[in-house]
Amino acid sequence: MVPTKAVTKKAPFSRRVVDHVTDELVNVLSTGETFEFKDLFARVFEGLKLKNAVSGGEEMLRLRSYEKILKLTNSGLVQKIGKSYRALEGIETASSAHRLARLDSAILAAGRAKA
Repeated sequence: MVPTKAVTKKAPFSRRVVDHVTDELVNVLSTGETFEFKDLFARVFEGLKLKNAVSGGEEMLRLRSYEKILKLTNSGLVQKIGKSYRALEGIETASSAHRLARLDSAILAAGRAKA
């Protein structure tokens, strides 16, 4: 019989960095307008250029933006109507500031629970 090692569960890795693409998508969609992806991406791209947050080239950024908008749609924060997208209530919860604040409060609560 071969001895087996005990498997320890590790906490899932969480990136604590700002997601500029999602933040810019949230900023643009928060205006309440409905956008086709081409127009939405144009505004996101311009916003990222102003913040000097464009990296990887325009085509790679277009793919990342499309992936992010699909993720927002699947999570119920954005509604897709035909080829157009519009924000739903709670879109602000997808921003990095909100996500990082929630993560910090969870870490703080876990620290208090141990004490």
